[in-house]
Amino acid sequence: MSPFEDIRPYYDTEVNQAIKEIIDQPMLKAMMNYTFPGKNDEYWKDLLLHCHSIRDFQINFIYPGVKRVLESSSNGLSTSGFEKLSKNTSYLFISNHRDIILDTSLLNTCLYEHGLSMTTSAIGDNLVKKQFLRALAKLTRNFIIKRGLPSRELLDSSKLISAYIGKSLLRENRSVWIAQREGRTKDGNDMTHKGVLKMIAMASDQGESLLDYFKKLNVVPVSISYEYDPTDILKMPELLAKARSESYVKGENEDFHTLLSGILGQKNRIHIHIGDLLTDQIDQISKKTTGPAKQLKALADLIDDQIVSGYKLWPTKYIAYDLLYQTDEFKDKYTSAEKAYFEARFHKGVDQNDSVAVENFLAMYANPVVNQKKQRF
Repeated sequence: MSPFEDIRPYYDTEVNQAIKEIIDQPMLKAMMNYTFPGKNDEYWKDLLLHCHSIRDFQINFIYPGVKRVLESSSNGLSTSGFEKLSKNTSYLFISNHRDIILDTSLLNTCLYEHGLSMTTSAIGDNLVKKQFLRALAKLTRNFIIKRGLPSRELLDSSKLISAYIGKSLLRENRSVWIAQREGRTKDGNDMTHKGVLKMIAMASDQGESLLDYFKKLNVVPVSISYEYDPTDILKMPELLAKARSESYVKGENEDFHTLLSGILGQKNRIHIHIGDLLTDQIDQISKKTTGPAKQLKALADLIDDQIVSGYKLWPTKYIAYDLLYQTDEFKDKYTSAEKAYFEARFHKGVDQNDSVAVENFLAMYANPVVNQKKQRF
């Protein structure tokens, strides 16, 4: 039995049986009725029952579903940098993380449209507690990361995840997507956690340097930018608890509610930027930096620089910056209509008498501008 049995996606040989087990799930019906409007249930059920691989499932069901989401809840998806990727090459995509499901779904949509292989992607087990969601995750080539483990079990789990990532990239030639940190960025500051990089490096060969291993993995940073975050108001309780040094406990169905809001809520424009392959830059770190801790920090900084510089600054980001810092520095970056729309949304969702709430909401949108300004100086 594979050591990855508890975390791996389905094998293609398991796909058809897995579909048969969820074919009558009400959530699947809702998903398929959304994806194929005007078609009766027999139509999509017949299609599903003739599906025998993850790729078939992604192309015939997930891809049209994502296109429907873009149609109904966005003003379009733009891209840059995909021309830097080569066919038949696996990449470790390390990405900022703003939406639970869409980040990876949109990246894979773009990879497919550019004729490139889709990824296997990390997902936290807190998001797949329902049997249907777990099956759906495994049908879309997600591997599962267990959360909230005690230290000893966490170490063993990290080693297993690292080995799975290494196997996917180096033995199966399958690209991998992983977020730069555990959980979504809620305050707009996209920062790579060294712990994520340390976990990835656990599978390096004995005697192999940490940076030589990362060179083999073909690290490529990815920046995903939504003009509006449909879950912005939902993030506020956790942000306010943190600002007030209070503990925050998620509600029982909070993750699921956030997941649906992210998919169906209005996002306006979306942009995905593919950064540079970091092989040469990692070589430079090797020459200048010694010691694993310092090398990991330098690699994390390098990834952060790429993600921050590649992040598309939509008008909402500049509006929030000018409102937060009470300036008109970026007034040429947005129209009066765009500002009025943002303010109306902001005033509707945030208590204007709560200065902490006001500051945290605006910072959520403004911090990408702040971080790009820091890069220039």
